[in-house]
Amino acid sequence: MISGKIHSIETCGTVDGPGVRYVLFLQGCGLKCIYCHNPDTWDGGCKKARTMTVAEVVEDIEKYKSFFGAEGGVTVSGGEPLVQAKFVLELFRVLKQKGFHTCLDTSGSVPLNETVKEILSLTDLVLMDIKSAIPDTFKRMTGQSVDNTFAFAKYLSDKKIPMWVRYVVVPGYTDLDKEVVALGEFLQGLRNVKEVDILPFHQMGAHKWEALKMPYVLKDVKTPTADVIGKIKTMLGIKS
Repeated sequence: MISGKIHSIETCGTVDGPGVRYVLFLQGCGLKCIYCHNPDTWDGGCKKARTMTVAEVVEDIEKYKSFFGAEGGVTVSGGEPLVQAKFVLELFRVLKQKGFHTCLDTSGSVPLNETVKEILSLTDLVLMDIKSAIPDTFKRMTGQSVDNTFAFAKYLSDKKIPMWVRYVVVPGYTDLDKEVVALGEFLQGLRNVKEVDILPFHQMGAHKWEALKMPYVLKDVKTPTADVIGKIKTMLGIKS
């Protein structure tokens, strides 16, 4: 039985997909986002990670099935869950057999290999984190190229897999007009976007950077105001 490295579990989540959800946060991520609120997930072999088999995870999920209702289900997040693609594939196979709604929270930063494509064929909804639609900004914020993310989003569109886009507004980085315009232009080319969530940057993960003795370049950055968030929503045509 395939095992996965589990960072943490939220049994009745309400912000990671529709309805009430069992949210499984997996260990490991190839990006190094400067605003990450879970930098402790970056190391795939972290000693604090818990190892669980697919069977163990499914057994735990079924304890909470009665809370999910018609809209809820299971969300696999991270870190970047597709770093552990074989585990996610086996988990989603079992979950679909049992009738659970499956949701994948991803940055789309991994290559679109056959395992990932099979996972997506078993995915009811993708929560897609688009860090920036401008390559230079994406690289500056994550340390990686945006190419995989662009390809991933376009693949979802081609396959008509429903997607909720998440965009974090980081002052001095992604709040600039050129960033919002670039995001809007990219989203216009996609046919599967059901929602766009504009999320304000916050300092909730700052203590983790400090605990890990990692330099945190955003330590003095403030949360964007409601007016800034409102302006971005207006530019993107999002009704509050």
